[in-house]
Amino acid sequence: MASVDECRQALQELAARLDRNAETVRERIDLDRTLACRITDLDTAFHGRITGGRLVELTDGDDPKAKIALSTSSDDLLALVRGNLDVTSAVTSRRVSIKANPFDLLKLRKLL
Repeated sequence: MASVDECRQALQELAARLDRNAETVRERIDLDRTLACRITDLDTAFHGRITGGRLVELTDGDDPKAKIALSTSSDDLLALVRGNLDVTSAVTSRRVSIKANPFDLLKLRKLL
């Protein structure tokens, strides 16, 4: 099981990667939504905002009103961010749960 700090670092790495790719993605993806990432085995959460192809305002704590909510275990979060776990297969195998508007899911898929 990964630690809270490892999960926080993984999300910061994801934010940095999205930031590097934001210029090429921004024109294809019009998405401005709040995001909650819930780590089920650590009983913790992080939240931020996806806007302009970037993940910004990332901080500790849950956002129960988030428009996009991702729930997963700590190890699966690290595997997703590192590219060792495919998002589509993770969702279909129920290792990851994403609650969002169907149109947002399509946009989010392009972003990841």
